[in-house]
Amino acid sequence: MQTEVVTTKSEGAVPGNGLDRENYINAKHGIWSWLLTTDHKRIAILYLITITLMFFLGGAFAAGVRLELMTPKGDLVDSDAYNKLFTMHGIVMVFFFLIPSIPAVLGNFLIPIMIGAKDLAFPKINLLSWYIYMAGAAFFMVATLFGGVETGWTFYTPYSTAFSHTNVILAAVGIFISGFSSILTGLNFIVTIHKMRAPGLTWFRMPLFVWAHYATSLIQILGTPVVAVTILMVAVERLLKLGLFDPALGGDPILFQHLFWFYSHPAVYIMILPGMGVMSELITAFTRKRVFGYEFIAISSLAIAVVGFLVWGHHMFVSGQSTYAGMVFSALSFLVAIPSAVKVFNWSATLYKGSVSWESPMMYAIGFIGLFTIGGLTGLFLAAMGLDIHMHDTYFVVAHFHYIMVGGAIFAYLGGIHFWWPKITGRMYPEYWARVAAVLVFAGFNLTFFPQFVVGYLGMPRRYHAYPDEFQVLNVMSTAGASLLGIAYLIPMLYLTWSLFAGKKAPANPWGAKGLEWTIQSPPTTFNFDHQPVVTEEAYAYAESHDTSHDPAAPPAQAHA
Repeated sequence: MQTEVVTTKSEGAVPGNGLDRENYINAKHGIWSWLLTTDHKRIAILYLITITLMFFLGGAFAAGVRLELMTPKGDLVDSDAYNKLFTMHGIVMVFFFLIPSIPAVLGNFLIPIMIGAKDLAFPKINLLSWYIYMAGAAFFMVATLFGGVETGWTFYTPYSTAFSHTNVILAAVGIFISGFSSILTGLNFIVTIHKMRAPGLTWFRMPLFVWAHYATSLIQILGTPVVAVTILMVAVERLLKLGLFDPALGGDPILFQHLFWFYSHPAVYIMILPGMGVMSELITAFTRKRVFGYEFIAISSLAIAVVGFLVWGHHMFVSGQSTYAGMVFSALSFLVAIPSAVKVFNWSATLYKGSVSWESPMMYAIGFIGLFTIGGLTGLFLAAMGLDIHMHDTYFVVAHFHYIMVGGAIFAYLGGIHFWWPKITGRMYPEYWARVAAVLVFAGFNLTFFPQFVVGYLGMPRRYHAYPDEFQVLNVMSTAGASLLGIAYLIPMLYLTWSLFAGKKAPANPWGAKGLEWTIQSPPTTFNFDHQPVVTEEAYAYAESHDTSHDPAAPPAQAHA
């Protein structure tokens, strides 16, 4: 992206590392300067810290699940404790990690910089969204400390409203509160993207990362209120016995499923669409090519956001809904796969004859394409009514979901963290260990979840703490993979933390990438730009540049005085 940037004499035409100059990290000091900040970059760091803590908490619950399933007899914990383990794992990972991860961390940090703005449209609301997230997480932690929840992360009624004796209300209130954080973040992104783009940055010059977050924000604003109110209705019914979902009181439990999945299937796209935006940035940067079919990828993000609201009924093929409704939802579920396939095809076409460089962010990108494709294709199995009846509520569904969420969203999150880490911190991490971690995450993930496709197809139901002996070998393989995956996740924690203190200083553009964020110092100043940038060319215009090197010290090719 070509820009006109006026620079100071001390910086020269190309800004470099900002650690020795004032930047957003050292501009102010003290804990209160962070807790009361309105700088979008500092708020992103606050989210990064808290979301990382939630990720490892959810991972601890997952470890308990896998340890229990090593043996078929259910001899580590009893069924009630096991129910709490998978419920708490699901709630933490879905509501407190996957949904906010990329938007709240990378989106918060990068969107204003990518569009040439000094901050988000509503800086104080941005800080408020983090405090709301923390309040919701606090309610959930209290629920955990006082015995947890065992309804499953889906809170299906009437069990959650009439029969469960665990802390459903506390957990429900926590999720309800955190939903407002998601709504405010989406609102902030939409207004910022509409109103604060730099001169010359037209809609079809925007980075695809911004397009993906724009589509995600639409889902957050339109869908999140539905699930927030639905979960609140569960809490109200438990408290006041209103008979909203409990058939014994005249309620309808199927109504809960309709309301819950109306949001929770689009929520899958809240989790994966930002990751798709990250993939577009990584693939174009490490192939030195303008992404193939830019306009189609941009529009496909909006198509996923729209059609994603129309497919919730495929979660309910065995709920007793009419065959005709099932046929409609099945057809729409196949339809929503098309814009996702457009992205995968276009990324693959971008790789074709590209100058591919195998830095660690690109390794996560390649892993994403393969694993997301497997997850998407197995979703078509579940969209077919006949097959879904056989595989519904089996480990096939668990494997499919994790290939999308872990193989997709978490791979994208890790790839994005590695790609923009030098910009965020001004430090480089050890590339060798980053590549080792990427390979181990890929290997551990596949060893964990691919056996679950097999054991699920053979008929093992999910959410059971005991199972027939013939499934043990596959479950031991899965637990071994989870152990490797846990170690692989810890390695980036160690070397990224080490890099903060001992990593090499990062240049402004260590990858030779395009984009406004690479035209400013690393880490950025408080208000990002000294002067208003002016965009004068299309996104990812690598063809017009002769800079094909991948030298980490190479200067950016897109800024000139």
